[in-house]
Amino acid sequence: MSVTEKLTSETTRNAFEKKVLSAIPHLHPYVKHRIYIAETTGILPKNMFSSNGIIDESIILLYDTDFDVEEEPLAIKLELFKIVDNYMNLLFKNEAYHKETISTDAILKKELSKLTEDYTVDGDFDFILNTELNDISYHQNENETLQLYSDKETSILTAFEVEDLSTKQSPKVFDKLYNWLPFNVSNIMDLYIFGKLDFESIAKIKKLEEKRVVDIFDKVKRTFRRHIE
Repeated sequence: MSVTEKLTSETTRNAFEKKVLSAIPHLHPYVKHRIYIAETTGILPKNMFSSNGIIDESIILLYDTDFDVEEEPLAIKLELFKIVDNYMNLLFKNEAYHKETISTDAILKKELSKLTEDYTVDGDFDFILNTELNDISYHQNENETLQLYSDKETSILTAFEVEDLSTKQSPKVFDKLYNWLPFNVSNIMDLYIFGKLDFESIAKIKKLEEKRVVDIFDKVKRTFRRHIE
């Protein structure tokens, strides 16, 4: 029975809708940032998708599931994050393959070549197994510099415990970070930094062990700090 079918009384419906609405402000910063990264790295056409549209579609998907309407607000927030995360990952992959400027043959060859390797990236990120973090790392617009807003830069620097990064150095560092990280790894970073989720919640959303999420975050943080030293 879907959520829609379970909301038989006005009281139950109003209570559930209030819990859904309370989660939306937490979703917007994360979704907006992921859209921006996807646009800048060439995955999405610019100005075609909005956070409002993606969140609205995700809420519709929630109402079509058999989710327990009596769950607490935190459980509903995490379920929406999970739905949003899955929705965007599918959207990004579909859009990347449909862009005329992208060579699907080149992408296919790149992905097939990874199947013969145990890890998706080089020695600095040997913790990312193909079988554990199945991901496509897109690099279609590597000539376009990533320009983050100052508040976003501050959020990332705070999470990575970096206090002093020059204005001149900043764009290069963030551009390298998001063009270099596999997309699913930057996804974990952004759930923590912009989604304001703890490692336990991220582990549930990504279906990984919590220790795995912590290890990934710590190694990305250490690598980021090495690149600016």
